[in-house]
Amino acid sequence: MLTDTTGEQFRLTAGGYEATITEAGAGLRELSHLGEPLVLSYGPDEPAPAAFGQLLIPWPNRVDHGRYTFDGTEYQLDLSEPELDCAIHGLVRWAPWRPVAYEPQSITLTYGLHGSTGYPFRLDLGVTYTLDADTGLTVRVAARNAGTRPAPYAHGMHPYLTVGEPLDECVLTLPGRRYQPVDERMIPSGPPVGVAGTAYDFTTARRLGDQTVDVAFTDLARDADGRAWALLRGSRRGVRFWLDEAQPWLEVYTADRVPAASRRRGLGVEPMTGPPNALAGGTDLIRLAPQDSYTGSWGIVHG
Repeated sequence: MLTDTTGEQFRLTAGGYEATITEAGAGLRELSHLGEPLVLSYGPDEPAPAAFGQLLIPWPNRVDHGRYTFDGTEYQLDLSEPELDCAIHGLVRWAPWRPVAYEPQSITLTYGLHGSTGYPFRLDLGVTYTLDADTGLTVRVAARNAGTRPAPYAHGMHPYLTVGEPLDECVLTLPGRRYQPVDERMIPSGPPVGVAGTAYDFTTARRLGDQTVDVAFTDLARDADGRAWALLRGSRRGVRFWLDEAQPWLEVYTADRVPAASRRRGLGVEPMTGPPNALAGGTDLIRLAPQDSYTGSWGIVHG
């Protein structure tokens, strides 16, 4: 039996929403509303380009030189981004996840992350994707330390919002009141800086134009339910993204270095539990004791 590169395809529907989740990495390959794409997608028989829709566990973003120290022991991760001498986006985005519950509007997949020399810890992971006719897509990720010792942990996801037209023509609103400066290798170069008076101030809606953005935002403005919202609006329609308080960071990327057909056609909005290099720097790094769990949710809705 032949299968697609990304494995089995799990399709969800609710109201006008449709989504496709992949067995490989439990990633979000497609999401649309009334036939209009809400995220950049790719074919089932190709690897996800530029991390499109992938889950980033047990760290999002980069680890400087792939090295970190935890509880007095130094570890070396494989350099999965050799051009910047970094380890990037965790260990599970190409792994086969197992569906354990599947309905027309929802699916839960799980994966057991076993230890390796660079990350000798044991995690039980789960993700649930749910579509709702009114509220769109909700994603809930959970991690439990199934090992015998404490483990460092962080997570994120990498969807690219799209309204079907170039970003240069779009209006963007972001909740971030501070952003994380980085050096030429995309590693933090100092403490977060207030966005007021900078090119990264999108707290009031404004046109993107040709501006390049590839930074993490924090100090996120939140609504009464604890959700922080990003809004991308084009000439015909808009798409909204929210993240709960389990993720105090939001990486935003204008897709300047993705395959040509998708370049600046979507906006990467990455909910993160910690900033770039959290595994090494320790900022907002989660310490999971044996049997401890951590969960976080985010979602996408048209409008």
